[in-house]
Amino acid sequence: MDLIEKSKKYLWLPFTQMKDYDSDPLIIESGKGIKVKDVHGKEYFDAFSSVWLNVHGHRKKELDDAVREQLQKISHSTLLGMTNVPATELAEELVKIAPRSLSRVFYSDSGAEAVEIAVKMAYQYWQNIGEKDKQKFVSIKNGYHGDTIGAVSVGAIDIFHKVYGPLMFEGFKTAVPHVYRYPENDPEKCRDEALETLENLLKEYHKEIAGLTIESMVQGAGGMIVLPEGYLSGVRELCSKYDVLMIVDEVATGFGRTGKMFACEHEGVEPDLMAAGKGITGGYLPIAITYTTEKIYEAFYDEYTNLKTFFHGHSYTGNQLGCAAALANLKLFEKEQINQQVARKAEYLQELFEDILDLSHVGDIRQLGFMCGIELVYDKKTKEPFPFESRAAYKASLKMRELGLLTRPTGDVVVFMPPLASTEAELKEMVQIMKQAINSVTIEEALHVAATSY
Repeated sequence: MDLIEKSKKYLWLPFTQMKDYDSDPLIIESGKGIKVKDVHGKEYFDAFSSVWLNVHGHRKKELDDAVREQLQKISHSTLLGMTNVPATELAEELVKIAPRSLSRVFYSDSGAEAVEIAVKMAYQYWQNIGEKDKQKFVSIKNGYHGDTIGAVSVGAIDIFHKVYGPLMFEGFKTAVPHVYRYPENDPEKCRDEALETLENLLKEYHKEIAGLTIESMVQGAGGMIVLPEGYLSGVRELCSKYDVLMIVDEVATGFGRTGKMFACEHEGVEPDLMAAGKGITGGYLPIAITYTTEKIYEAFYDEYTNLKTFFHGHSYTGNQLGCAAALANLKLFEKEQINQQVARKAEYLQELFEDILDLSHVGDIRQLGFMCGIELVYDKKTKEPFPFESRAAYKASLKMRELGLLTRPTGDVVVFMPPLASTEAELKEMVQIMKQAINSVTIEEALHVAATSY
């Protein structure tokens, strides 16, 4: 039995309808730079950074060396009741690059866990200081924060979350300012309406609200929705005004993805808690973090018998190999000026997108740094989407794979999130492949929809 057949027989892949995989299987064997190679030797551009996390490309020498060096010392020891060298050194470096409000780092293994930790911290904070009624959370509609039950409970994407409704805790959902789908296409009015809706909710229920969760500047899995200027900072002001903890999710947007170390820097926002992961190790190993303020930390600091301890932890929390990779990653950010590079190359990328935006079935392109989404529509004038069953973006991604590029759509949106180290020449080649695939697939799909609608 070859590897493809073994994968079909034994594996169950995440976020994957296995019937799709059986039709179009793929096994990656190796990678170098911003390309990966399958078991048949075919190369592909890693145009979604291996699900939004690769920074410097694959087999980056400095990261490889850091992991090898740490292996000579120890690969893992627990953080329960003790610490280790790289986890301690990394925590210091992480606080240095964080918004000023954040002074403590709690480690975990994935972005979902980092959000789950933030939610539990926010809840217990109010319990520890005697505010027993503050137990609920506000989420932004269309938001995504991961797949653990707590993270799902503060998410709001029906296609992912609806089936788990009976398992989820109740909370409040507030409007997302989605400019492309706003009737008047007015960013400021769209923003102000959403903020007004949120303020009305907080005004009425703030005494029972512990925290608010929000993706920083861009809703990722919900369709690469770039929040209008001033919205994130407006949410910060309302959280402060109504004494609600602001939990910012930087799992996808952090570590240079938007041209800043953290996306909240675009509007000078200082959260109460912040989740981050993905790019923290350069895309090498599963480390995630939850930042918090000293004020929140101090609400847990007490005699053990008073039972204010944060009873949460994972077996591989603060893993030395991951922390060593993360330390090397942060050095590379400074040495190679990654944030500045992304900010500059994002302008070039925006120019490249002009040709794609001209395509007859591309309705909108949303971009912040190297975080980009191309929304496919059946009718460009009315913004009517393709029928759900047509799966236009998925078929476009398969065409891209055929042409040597890997990405993964979210709904009708083709995601483009290349490694931050991508050169301008590589960006140009990737955009040309996407354009060819999108054009051929959407024209064919549109003809099929028109033919079957009569």
